[in-house]
Amino acid sequence: MISRHTLNKTIIISFMVLIGVSLAKAIYHGSFMGIVLALVSLGAAIYFLYVLAKAKEEIEAEKAA
Repeated sequence: MISRHTLNKTIIISFMVLIGVSLAKAIYHGSFMGIVLALVSLGAAIYFLYVLAKAKEEIEAEKAA
């Protein structure tokens, strides 16, 4: 069975690859709206990872205290 950590990493990488593909297709087709939406998705994914890392730090700090 795949560990939870490996599964999470795989999901995150897959999502980033899909965003990259959609950005590449939007650039190829010259779609301004597609480029904007792909960049917004990329920003949201990066912000989610930042919030997730911050939440993990807080949980570890609470366990240590």
